[in-house]
Amino acid sequence: MSELEKATRTIEMDGLIWGASKLVPVGYGINKLQIMCVVEDAKVSVDELVEKIQEFEDFVQSVDIAAFNKI
Repeated sequence: MSELEKATRTIEMDGLIWGASKLVPVGYGINKLQIMCVVEDAKVSVDELVEKIQEFEDFVQSVDIAAFNKI
């Protein structure tokens, strides 16, 4: 999971800032990686960001957005 976090944080886009991360237990000893990020709506497409994360096929099965706040 640490390799997945490192790989995810290599994604750089104008208007994207990575925040804290943690492992969240799902069940049966399986964890999911949860990373907070801040995106500028006018500069970063959330769909594009999800696609870039899913390109790490060796690590990623799916991407979920746990919370979405717009200021």
